Amino acid sequence: MAAVLRLLGVAALLLPAVPRGSPGSAERRCFCQVTGHLDDCTCDVETIDAFNNYKLFPRLNQLLESDYFRYYKVNLKKPCPFWNDNSHCGIRDCAVKPCPSDEVPDGIRSSSYKYSEEANSRAEECEEANRLGAVDESLSKETQQAVLQWTWHDDSSDSFCEADDIHSPDAEYVDLLLNPERYTGYKGPDAWKIWNSIYEENCFKPQNVRRPLAPGRGDALKCSLFSFFFFFSPGVCIEKRAFYRLISGLHASINIHLSARYLLQDTWSEKKWGPNVTEFQQRFDEVVTRGEGPRRLKNLYFLYLIELRALSKVLPFFERPGFQLYTGNKSHDAEIKNLLLEVLHLAKSFPLHFDENSFFAGNKKEAAKLKEEVRLHFKNISKIMDCVGCFKCRLWGKLQTQGLGTVLKILFSENLIEKIPESGPSYGFQLTRQEIVALFNAFGR
Repeated sequence: MAAVLRLLGVAALLLPAVPRGSPGSAERRCFCQVTGHLDDCTCDVETIDAFNNYKLFPRLNQLLESDYFRYYKVNLKKPCPFWNDNSHCGIRDCAVKPCPSDEVPDGIRSSSYKYSEEANSRAEECEEANRLGAVDESLSKETQQAVLQWTWHDDSSDSFCEADDIHSPDAEYVDLLLNPERYTGYKGPDAWKIWNSIYEENCFKPQNVRRPLAPGRGDALKCSLFSFFFFFSPGVCIEKRAFYRLISGLHASINIHLSARYLLQDTWSEKKWGPNVTEFQQRFDEVVTRGEGPRRLKNLYFLYLIELRALSKVLPFFERPGFQLYTGNKSHDAEIKNLLLEVLHLAKSFPLHFDENSFFAGNKKEAAKLKEEVRLHFKNISKIMDCVGCFKCRLWGKLQTQGLGTVLKILFSENLIEKIPESGPSYGFQLTRQEIVALFNAFGR
């Protein structure tokens, strides 16, 4: 999100200043609409742009280039759980190059967590588990299985994503800097089937409004009507509207990166990647999209505010002296933690944070039901990422959905985060390394 907002700012400066009604005015139309106040927020586009581009993004970008944040473990071989489709993109740019094990820092790939608070807390948990196990050997197999299921539920009840089993033989480390998010040629019905499934089945849309499967001039009006009915239907509460805006913002982020890093030239001697203005216009221009494009971009800003809010909230978890970003290089790890805290303090200093207190603020029973519904819908979306036929698209889709899922986990765990002790293990609230890497890289997008 941070990189996308920077791209938008740079693009706006590069576009020619032409009159609104002239044939060449499409380049300006989209940007001149993305200004001012954001719905459901107290913030405006200009404040976000200035804060991100001049303060936060340069430091965040430096953080994401470090060893701890550039290596992400992912299983790209999981089968699609929703439909029988084992076809994969045959385009060479869809391929992902995993890291040889000797290229990943020892501290990241090692199963040992020495020097870290997590190691100490896990050791204590293992000792307690062994003690309890010795006592409970007399339990029936059925009861033992039930206890295991309770434990799994406790571990997953605050999770918004279907996380990969990083201990699976199919899970591999990927260097995100060497596998950038960009246009791969993956498009058409297969790609739209993914987004159609996300919007149609998981976005709380009014039942009488359909989002089109494929984009086109005739379908643009349907898209616009879908958005109109969604935002102004009396049956859509603020939580469901926010959920839709988060998914729309994520979709916009991905489309902007594909447009900004488009394959412009592919010859035997070289490949050239760069901005494709025409592609951007088709997805975001106000006239071409019948007014939908600027709304998509504003949803991107909304997503940025939500993720920025989560970073400000999770600061106490990372501030503890016992927390380390362990790679095995102690001096470098200390330097990166300082940079991480600088980014988080910057996030907290933002003057117009999104106020999430209006979420789930009604009847407690209904609020709990709605919160669980949101969690399950988003978990379903994370599973859909395993149906993406392009491996590079699947990589960035899985990473960004896990990052957004971690954002939701943080925002819904505020009470637990407030109770984190300054020293000692944090049993009430935990983030895995996978969640941490996904959180910051998704925000970096």
